[in-house]
Amino acid sequence: MRLIYITTSGKEEAKKIGAELVANKLCACVNIIDGMESMYWWKGKVETDKECILIAKTAKHNVEELTEKVKEIHSYEVPCVISIPFSDNEGNSDYLNWLKDSIQ
Repeated sequence: MRLIYITTSGKEEAKKIGAELVANKLCACVNIIDGMESMYWWKGKVETDKECILIAKTAKHNVEELTEKVKEIHSYEVPCVISIPFSDNEGNSDYLNWLKDSIQ
């Protein structure tokens, strides 16, 4: 199982991408965290922006297709899409079973 960490330009873009990922069963659900401030290197200088975090919960076999879908619809030239593994047998087993069933 994977948590996919994605940054977006704002809440509306996060909602658009999240809706597309859930509708296509590329993930079971997404969480949107608004109000993040980011500092990063881009094209030789340090940038500061307000961004939004989108966290998608999915299975490993969906990561490649999910990443391609995000790249297709994201406004950024190089969107942040990071896959973080987690155990599917530790935590609330009812939730983890729902998660697995939702993306099958």
